[in-house]
Amino acid sequence: MTALRGLWPEVQDNCTSLGLMLLLVLFMGLARVVTRQQLHRFTMIHTFVLEFLATFQLCCCTHELQLLSEQEPAHPTWPLTLVYFFSLVHGLTLVGTSSNPCGVMMQMLLGGMSSETGALRLSAQLIGALCSRYCVSVLWSLGLSKYHLDERSFACRNPIQVDLPKAIITEAICSFIFHSALLHFQEVRTKLRIHLLAAIITFLVYTGGSLTGAVFNPALALSLHLKCFDEAFLRFFIVYWLAPSLGILLMILMFNFFLPWLYNNHTINKNE
Repeated sequence: MTALRGLWPEVQDNCTSLGLMLLLVLFMGLARVVTRQQLHRFTMIHTFVLEFLATFQLCCCTHELQLLSEQEPAHPTWPLTLVYFFSLVHGLTLVGTSSNPCGVMMQMLLGGMSSETGALRLSAQLIGALCSRYCVSVLWSLGLSKYHLDERSFACRNPIQVDLPKAIITEAICSFIFHSALLHFQEVRTKLRIHLLAAIITFLVYTGGSLTGAVFNPALALSLHLKCFDEAFLRFFIVYWLAPSLGILLMILMFNFFLPWLYNNHTINKNE
């Protein structure tokens, strides 16, 4: 009984954080409904607002997830369970948006998006990422949970635990794997695809989280580690912006050029 009483405050704080994330998802969902009803005639504004709301939701929830993962959970799989669950939530609620500059880059390079739309989405993502950081700072300053310390949002908590080459490789590989799955799961049934992508995200966080945080999203990295970008811009720009972009380029080169070339050469040699 004493042990249960000792755990009760931690349970309350966890429930507070979960409640905030679910309320945020609900409010963002309502905002998307209003946007689709009121702004559907204005294509560019409609696209911008939806991308902004999606990135804002993703970044705010990830701030809170990162906060929970830094505590000492009663069970070590609890943070990964939350990652999987909220990956499902985002997959279900953020349909039609990417919330990731690398996703926009991939679509533009594959010819699925114009440069004007791409630039619009990128600007919405960056603004959403920055706004989410300041919104989280305001929420934490309310002191709803003992985990919510306002000074945390302004401190640089360096997530890079390896040297620069290994950090670049880690983020590039994470981006390569995730976006390869995203590209090749398009024909899979929606419900199954969301679970597969959530499982991949959880796996990447599990394997790369202790090395770089396994962010593979430049906008999300900017929101999570803005102070670190300010203090060590070049290092964080290379790891969290250039490395995921490199992963995208390698993925496109492999699946659109190298593998088809290899297959054609094999077919020609076989015919000969």
